Amino acid sequence: MFEFIKAGGLLMYPILLCSLVATVIIIERFWALQRKKILPDGLVVQVWDWVKQGQLSKDHIDSLRKGSPLGRILAAGLMNRQRSREIMKESIEEVAAQVVHQLERYLNMLGIIASITPLLGLLGTVVGMIEVFATITTQGVGDASILAGGISKALFTTAAGLSVAIPTLFCYRYLRGEVNALVVAMEQEAIKMLDMLQLAKQRAAMQQKA
Repeated sequence: MFEFIKAGGLLMYPILLCSLVATVIIIERFWALQRKKILPDGLVVQVWDWVKQGQLSKDHIDSLRKGSPLGRILAAGLMNRQRSREIMKESIEEVAAQVVHQLERYLNMLGIIASITPLLGLLGTVVGMIEVFATITTQGVGDASILAGGISKALFTTAAGLSVAIPTLFCYRYLRGEVNALVVAMEQEAIKMLDMLQLAKQRAAMQQKA
């Protein structure tokens, strides 16, 4: 492995660094974006039980906010549950924007790595080819082994850049899709909660009239 890196020249080192950074980001994001952490099961049902039983308190809302990204979004709406649906929805959307930003953390860097590593590889190949032509200028084309060795050395960086970029791009696209799916699911859960709170208000109004 070390010989392969050494053969590729100086530009192999930034490619290797990109590989290490991408690996760390991918592992961290796969761990952080687990569905059970973002969307705990039965959270909206639990909120509905608290509302029906009249047990919803500030402590419950605080525990929701600290428990998960979805809980943070729901807590924003519950803090304004006595106000209109539009205001609750606006507060949810404000917090949701912050949550989405956190879910997308480091993904831009992953996309940058997927884009620049092939270019670094290509640059390394170009530099290597320049060295090959410089060798031809000084030594001529009599020794084919020198030329073949120089060309193969020049192509190492392209191979390395693509080897980093391809899996990085795959993981970037996959994680983007996961974030989008989580965002849609959180939106659906938030709408369910808004509908339930609206229903609770209507029932309370009907009971007061009766």
